[in-house]
Amino acid sequence: MKFNYQARSPKGETQVGVIEASSRDAALQLLSQHGLFVTILEESGERPFYAKPLPFLERVKGKDVMLFSRHLAILFKSQVPLLQALRTLALQTKSRVFAEKIMKLSEDVEGGTSFSQALLKNPNVFSSYYVSMVRSGETAGSLSAVLDSLAEHLEREYTLQNKIKSALTYPAFIVTIGLAVLFLMVIFVVPNLTRTLSDLGGELPFITKAVIGLVDVLRSWWWAFLFLLGGGVFLLLRYIKTSEGKKNFDLFLLKVPGLNTFLRMMYLSRFAENLATLVAGGIGIVSALEILGEAKESVQRGAKISDVLGRYPLEFPPVFTQMVLVGEQSGTLDTTLLNIVQFYQRELTNSVESFLSILEPLLIVVLGLLVGGLMAAILLPLYQLVSI
Repeated sequence: MKFNYQARSPKGETQVGVIEASSRDAALQLLSQHGLFVTILEESGERPFYAKPLPFLERVKGKDVMLFSRHLAILFKSQVPLLQALRTLALQTKSRVFAEKIMKLSEDVEGGTSFSQALLKNPNVFSSYYVSMVRSGETAGSLSAVLDSLAEHLEREYTLQNKIKSALTYPAFIVTIGLAVLFLMVIFVVPNLTRTLSDLGGELPFITKAVIGLVDVLRSWWWAFLFLLGGGVFLLLRYIKTSEGKKNFDLFLLKVPGLNTFLRMMYLSRFAENLATLVAGGIGIVSALEILGEAKESVQRGAKISDVLGRYPLEFPPVFTQMVLVGEQSGTLDTTLLNIVQFYQRELTNSVESFLSILEPLLIVVLGLLVGGLMAAILLPLYQLVSI
């Protein structure tokens, strides 16, 4: 936001100008830090209330964070000071909400707060891993390398997410059309069929009775089903946001057949990438493991990281542990870990493509059975009436 201000200097001189800040309070704080006593402060070109976007409807997208990280890494490599880089990115960012958050970051940094501590104030935008990596870069004096690694990490995740979204577009279209057909049949066709069959009399097939009964229940109690479904989803999401809920949900997903293999590869890839980034950034292996929360005590006692990982064969497969051992013995652990990342990224991509190639025909079969069953329930009594 830009604010027009009028203020008095310590010498009593009147100053007029424009200042950019994330909020009115932040603008007042910035002006007071320059020794100015503000007499007038107004938002420049303030929009009417009906034109202002609702904050709770806006959120920072993953793409915005990815671009922010990449551009910040480039500016750092160009020897641009952090404060100036943040202000530059705040002006260039298209997202108004994210621009204000970046401006607030610059204000915190200017006020003496470390960059990692400033990031920590935005947990919905910057993950705990992101903050930990920046903190490690600050400690080791390699913030530029860490930001570059973070940008590459976010770009890989963004690319994988886009592949999944693109591949799911057609299956989602099929599901939408199938559900629309079922909805129209349930709302319009089945009630008319029920009235027609009631007028004609006669014994109805079991499948027809079951469909008519189900439709009657749905038409009478639809609000209760919506309430239970919405309430259940809301409570589940609230529980997953807690530390215990997230842990239990992840453990549950890791036990789902088919999905567990995909998730295990994804977690192994992230673990290797995180560890490689820290080691390549000059962080000692003990400090790196402390940041990742893994096996710190064992490594401190002199054990090799490959030996420690080997104690958990269910979490770390032998091929993963063996590759880490080779990296330790050759003194190229960071390079070896990055090779592991590339290996699991390829495996992830292949797994996603294989899964989606199976998902599409499977959805067609399931929807075909549902629509076919409903059509059988409709046509079977009509066929019996015609045969009489």
